Amino acid sequence: MTESARIHGEKVRDRGTIDLDNHDVRLADGTRLTEAKAEELAVEILERAGRGRPSLSRSGVRSPQLRLSVPDELRSRLLQRAEDEHRSVSQVVRDAVEHYLAS
Repeated sequence: MTESARIHGEKVRDRGTIDLDNHDVRLADGTRLTEAKAEELAVEILERAGRGRPSLSRSGVRSPQLRLSVPDELRSRLLQRAEDEHRSVSQVVRDAVEHYLAS
């Protein structure tokens, strides 16, 4: 089954996997696209795009992360609370810390 996608507003059909080392595929500037060059471009694009969720601090700044250990029972309660409220564990913990620090 052929799938399609839109790239720059133009509908493009996915014609399957191409072995770039055995097929002559050219970039817009005329240079040959090889498997190694495709990997290099993919890494560059991912680095420019950023990874993960949007920053909680401000745009362009990675949010600090905390790592902590908790007893099994507390973890179970936290997971249950997050599920009950249809929220992520991170959201529940952030709210709990905010509430604690505000008191």
